[in-house]
Amino acid sequence: MNSENKRVIAILGSTGSIGTQTLQVVEEHPECFEVYAITANQRVDDLIAQARKFKPEAVVIADETKYTQLKEALADLPIKVYAGYEAICQIVTSAPIDIVVTAMVGFAGLRPTIEAIKAGKAIALANKETMVVAGELITNLANRYRVPILPVDSEHSAIFQCLAGESNNRIEKLILTASGGPFRTYTAEQLEGVTKAQALRHPNWSMGAKITIDSATMMNKGFEVIEAKWLFGIEGKDIEVVVHPQSVIHSMVQFADGSVKAQLGTPDMRLPIMYALSYPSRLDSSFPRLDFGKLQQLTFESPNFDTFPCLRFAYDALAMGGNMPCVVNAANEICVAAFLREKIKFTDMSRIIERAMQSANFKINPTLDDYLATDAEIRKMAEGWI
Repeated sequence: MNSENKRVIAILGSTGSIGTQTLQVVEEHPECFEVYAITANQRVDDLIAQARKFKPEAVVIADETKYTQLKEALADLPIKVYAGYEAICQIVTSAPIDIVVTAMVGFAGLRPTIEAIKAGKAIALANKETMVVAGELITNLANRYRVPILPVDSEHSAIFQCLAGESNNRIEKLILTASGGPFRTYTAEQLEGVTKAQALRHPNWSMGAKITIDSATMMNKGFEVIEAKWLFGIEGKDIEVVVHPQSVIHSMVQFADGSVKAQLGTPDMRLPIMYALSYPSRLDSSFPRLDFGKLQQLTFESPNFDTFPCLRFAYDALAMGGNMPCVVNAANEICVAAFLREKIKFTDMSRIIERAMQSANFKINPTLDDYLATDAEIRKMAEGWI
């Protein structure tokens, strides 16, 4: 990749953890990447700073009340300024864009991803909820429009890398590694008293608040199981989760002959981001390297489905299919937001999600309208229980 064929990027959710690290990758290789559009939900000050630094063609703030502030702050620059969710859905279709980094949080990432696929844009997928909610729909659209979906999650990037050159070889199982989060050794009784501050202290990764809480409940790993099914065409029964506290092995693939391939690296999200943006090339980087002389041990253990029921719920939802993963995602988003507002206990999250699964209007062959209706219905239900 050289300056003559820069990849033109749109970053949805540029002010979040993945978005800011994507911009760091762009800074590392300005000869390879050009930022065309950046979007944020509410962090207008951060968006203004990014726009002034990277000078994209367009910026979008989802919160329309922030439009005037954004517009006035960038008035001296030739940057197009838009506001609202519909504007995010439209900006991804812009002709110059080659690849869309979907780093928006939650269900909100679904429609912009669909619009980008229909416009023929490659997808660097960091919004796992898109595949959790509507994996079959997204997969079918990507196939129809011949659009590559390049995983940004460290675990799915690891599997993607392990599968390079293996297209004719049968996969026996995918092995997703999990750090176990901050409460790996806790009992169910200890989890009852977990605080917001404790849950936000992840031992290995620096991530946004929502994904950090999902990691603490292990719902994040459950979502990754669902995402892996659609990204790689592997049934849930052949996707195993293994707790690996050191977060050095990012995931593994076991083949029909019993061989296992693993991808290793430092716990640094810029590595999978850069691989997705530069694929199939690997670019030089100044990012930290593994020092095997200092790696005293790599350990593994099975997850406790009783202590962390959210992981079990994700497997159950995947087995049921239909709109059940959408149900789990909607209930989880409401629960995480309520926990972050300190309205419910840590363990209440799994109780409410289970209740949502039992109460939902199940549809085996949902349409996009069904997904939207399910999401709205479950959010309302869960809010009522909280």
